[in-house]
Amino acid sequence: MKTEIHGSRDRHNPIAVSLAGYAGALLLVAVTTVAGLLIASRWGNTPVVMLYLLPVLAAAIYTGLGQGLVAAVASTLAYNYFFTAPFHTFVVDSPADIVTVVVLFFVAVVCSQLAASVRRQARLASEHATRNATIAGFARRLLSSSDETELAAICVAQIARIFSCHVAILNGQDEARTIAASPSEATLSPGDLAAATFTLQTGVRAGRGEKRAPQADWQFHPVAAGSTVLVAVGLARGDGAPPVAEDRMLLFESLLDQMALALERARLEGEARDTAALRARDKLRSALLTSIGDDVKPRLKAVQAAVRALRRDGVSNRAIVNELDSEVSRVERHIDNLVDINPGAQYEPIPLGEIAVDLHCRTVTRNGEELHLTPKEFAVLAELAKHAGRVLTHAQILRAVWGPGQQDHVDYLRVAVRALRQKLERNPATPELIVNEPGVGYRLAV
Repeated sequence: MKTEIHGSRDRHNPIAVSLAGYAGALLLVAVTTVAGLLIASRWGNTPVVMLYLLPVLAAAIYTGLGQGLVAAVASTLAYNYFFTAPFHTFVVDSPADIVTVVVLFFVAVVCSQLAASVRRQARLASEHATRNATIAGFARRLLSSSDETELAAICVAQIARIFSCHVAILNGQDEARTIAASPSEATLSPGDLAAATFTLQTGVRAGRGEKRAPQADWQFHPVAAGSTVLVAVGLARGDGAPPVAEDRMLLFESLLDQMALALERARLEGEARDTAALRARDKLRSALLTSIGDDVKPRLKAVQAAVRALRRDGVSNRAIVNELDSEVSRVERHIDNLVDINPGAQYEPIPLGEIAVDLHCRTVTRNGEELHLTPKEFAVLAELAKHAGRVLTHAQILRAVWGPGQQDHVDYLRVAVRALRQKLERNPATPELIVNEPGVGYRLAV
């Protein structure tokens, strides 16, 4: 559905303003001539020549250089016509009067240029001050919110007020969607949405008056932070004129820069809040896991002590006792793993060159291809991976993988390490990953 846009820009007609300035300049010269005639009748023509500089200065300062030059020419002609002999003609007989007329003309031209320059500088200073004040006020309003939707609502209201046009802000990469608009009932046609999507995807202006989608009713400008387009700002007018005049484009671009800063600040603050919440959750989870470990491990120790007592008493079914001891050690090891693994990082595989060990999924991959390990082999590798770069003694590894009752069976560990080297090392005869420390234990090289 095509958007209906009402309203027009309230402008002064520049031609009418210019003509009024020329008429005012001539009127000032006429008033000065009347005043000069009154003065000349009493004090002579000498002081009149300086009097004609006043309309030249006034016209150049208040209307512009063109009007000042017209006033300079009119003043010279009026002085020649009314105050140099022969009077009421443009003929000059006296050489002194010729010099006076010529000097009056050049002085009037120079004065008009200087006055026009002063006026131009004053106008530029005023425009800079106005633009800076507008940008500062816009930035202050943006500081009042850190939510993207609220920021968009503030931006559309302020831009619509400053430029007297309809404004919409859109986001989304695959398909543009409106998050704020002024007036709120404004809708965009499919052609407008296509132009907005192009701007969001490429960071290039599109829409009315642009090379891309000139048939659209809206003109879209990207708001970017670095190379990332955050949103697109759409502008539209009902009179078909450009939404932003050329002389106000610098102000508009400055406002877009302020928008980009505010939206990027909102995004970073949101990420900071999410990170703080995640850190607090991980801290709480770690505390809970530690508490569980502190509550469960004493009971496990008691069960292990009972198992050792049964073994000392010579229970007939030693297989059940050994199995019970092994299961208790496995539960204790799982609790230690939960407590020891860094919160938030246990889901990330541990990289070991082209080998990756995933403790959470209990998988080992080489260049993305999964390797098959037996439970004991994975347990040995996981224990070495958790302490990568450190030397673990034979007893430490055996106690962690097979349990305290098996910490003297080094042959178990050697068999598992030999199998791991066959599966993981490029050349098992000269291992580079699982390094033997003679008489001590093993170290996982990193």
